[in-house]
Amino acid sequence: MSFRLDRTAFHAGTHEENARYHAQNQPATMEERLRAAAYLNSVAYGYDLTNPPRLDRTAFSTRKHNS
Repeated sequence: MSFRLDRTAFHAGTHEENARYHAQNQPATMEERLRAAAYLNSVAYGYDLTNPPRLDRTAFSTRKHNS
C-alpha cells in the first residue's frame, strides 16, 4: 500500500460535510489505521518506513524495589 501526503489539499466545509467526508474516507480496519499512523510518523520524524530506527535501550533502566 502506498501513501501520499498532499499538503496542498484543503477545503473548509460545514460540520455535516466534514462528518460525511470522514465517515467515507477513514481507514476501515485497525491494521489500516496503524499503517497510516506509522507512515505519518515516518514523514514527521524523517525515517525510512521500511527501516525504522531502533529503540535506544541505554536511555532506560530498570531495578527491583526492596521488599
